[in-house]
Amino acid sequence: MCGIAGLYSTKSRSDDFPAVIVDMLSRIKHRGPDETGYFFDETAVIGSVRLSIIDLHTGSQPMSDAGGRYWIAYNGEVYNYLELKEELKARGHSFSTESDTEVVLVSFIEWGLHAFKRFNGGFGVAIYDTLKKELVIARDRYGKRPLYYATTGSATYFASEMKAFASIPEISFAWDRDELASIFSHWVPIEHQTGFKNIAQLPSSSCMTINADGVSIHPYDRLDFSVDEFKGSEQEAIELTREKLRESVRLRLKSDVEVGVYLSGGLDSSITSLLAKQLNSQPVRSFSVAFSDDNFDESQYQVDTSKFIGTDHTTLRVTHEDIARDFPHAVFHAEVPLFRTALVPLYTLSKLVREQGIKVVLTGEGSDETFLGYDIFKETNLLDRWLQGADESERDRLTAGLYPYLKHYNKDNLRAISGTYARYAQPGEAKYFAHSIRFGNSLMALKLLKDCPEPDNFLSGFVSQNSEQYDQLGPIAKTQWLEFKTLLGGYLLSSQGDRMALANGVENRCPFLDPNLVAWASSLPQDFRLKDGTGEKHILKKAFEKELPATVISRSKQPFVAPDAVVFLSKTPPDYVESVLSLDELKKIDLLDHNFCQKLINKLSNSDPGRIAPRENQAFLLLLSLALLDKFYVRADSSSVALFERVENITVAVDGRQASKAVPST
Repeated sequence: MCGIAGLYSTKSRSDDFPAVIVDMLSRIKHRGPDETGYFFDETAVIGSVRLSIIDLHTGSQPMSDAGGRYWIAYNGEVYNYLELKEELKARGHSFSTESDTEVVLVSFIEWGLHAFKRFNGGFGVAIYDTLKKELVIARDRYGKRPLYYATTGSATYFASEMKAFASIPEISFAWDRDELASIFSHWVPIEHQTGFKNIAQLPSSSCMTINADGVSIHPYDRLDFSVDEFKGSEQEAIELTREKLRESVRLRLKSDVEVGVYLSGGLDSSITSLLAKQLNSQPVRSFSVAFSDDNFDESQYQVDTSKFIGTDHTTLRVTHEDIARDFPHAVFHAEVPLFRTALVPLYTLSKLVREQGIKVVLTGEGSDETFLGYDIFKETNLLDRWLQGADESERDRLTAGLYPYLKHYNKDNLRAISGTYARYAQPGEAKYFAHSIRFGNSLMALKLLKDCPEPDNFLSGFVSQNSEQYDQLGPIAKTQWLEFKTLLGGYLLSSQGDRMALANGVENRCPFLDPNLVAWASSLPQDFRLKDGTGEKHILKKAFEKELPATVISRSKQPFVAPDAVVFLSKTPPDYVESVLSLDELKKIDLLDHNFCQKLINKLSNSDPGRIAPRENQAFLLLLSLALLDKFYVRADSSSVALFERVENITVAVDGRQASKAVPST
């Protein structure tokens, strides 16, 4: 795991490239604290900060082919690299390292842009052809690893994190009102969005080619849930699910350093921890977050499951004060407005994990999206059945199965709850099925913005661009597609995943996002995954019910949440809260409706914490994180220099003019 950066320009002075790339890499050094290197010629420069995990001694970057024509800077892991390596050897290629980086490079040399579809893993990669003077950058199929770019005049810059652009004069951080409206409405950036003008994300499953003719972006794969349905029995599906998950975990245990696991006590992390223990000859260390606030704490499930499986477990106990203290750091690394604080404990946890000597952890992300674990799938099923004419008793049964962990979702409140769904169970109202309800809860956050544009234009436009994929899907598959393209890619894998882990030099691996496993899960009949419309992840529970505690199997899906606005609205809030949310400070952000912002802050400051509505909570966090980002990035306020300044004394291991391979820095 690493961070990469670089630029391509036919008009810039290449003598300036070393200073530019060193500055860019220094700002993302946290992603790869072990080595730093770069290559450049008269047209391009690419560089890497490396977190050494596979091939510790000969896997340094940037790396070239034997002839020195192609150079690669690579962030990520391709877990099927050994299998690809054997295939490439059979085609006549030879290898001088044991790294997956070299396999990625040789795969590109052999198959060109078609190589990316063969990779099973998460990656952001830059490959430069010194003969054709052509740079290709690419990102993995689910957007697990970040990759940003900005084109200014004759130059195109790219980096794993936007903070690498901080000192480039041609790139300024300025808010894009339309993109912010979309982010506030949909909770996360949609694929290419960042919230900033003239800076974009390379979409997942896409590559960019940059040469003298210009810049072009094209997908190398697509997210496809329209696979042929599995026709076997449920028992056969159970056995195959076990096999495929076991293989996915086996691939993700490939490492030359110790691999740990995150164990939340839920089904997904318990399965991952169990398989890691079974496939590992060495003791497995597990880590979890516990909360001092009993309303959020699940530590007893974590400890019990760890004892049952046999992991060496470490618990990090997090208080309200811890969340408030680390929130600015999490926002700085996330680089996008945040609608919840759940990522903050994971930032703190990754710091502990790294201090414990662990560089790699397995996590459970992706399971809920593929095996239908979220309540949003139950809601979609309810709306679809309602639209199809389900009778009242069937509607009541499905409604009663929603949100079992919420106290007010009970039989006594069925009529009131049903009223919400009745409003959306009308032709045209549930445009995105249950997502329409979720996005409807964002209306308060949109009031924060002055002259707010219509945010649905962005999602509608995005869906329209992908109509060939989206329109042919059924309701549940459409909801899956939207989850992958919004919350999973835009928050769980990025802000809460990659960013919080790599902020402290820890790589997170997600066995449930093996593309073969995702395709397999998509082929299963809906009832195998969502039993009778209410039994989430049915096939997973059946597959592991004999090897995990009954409490893990029987528990309903519990979202990972943390105390939110309440931690900032105590009698003694952190100093920075009052500072960035003062009227004078907010007026520095022109696109805000300052009057509404003040009304919201005053109301919540004088409210009983237990009576803050979810939409108010969400709006407050978006405002607070936006204000911090404005301070860090737009204004680059001097008081935030401890977070924002470049890393000094960076050791660079490659001088590109000699076209020499990088060697480990000392």
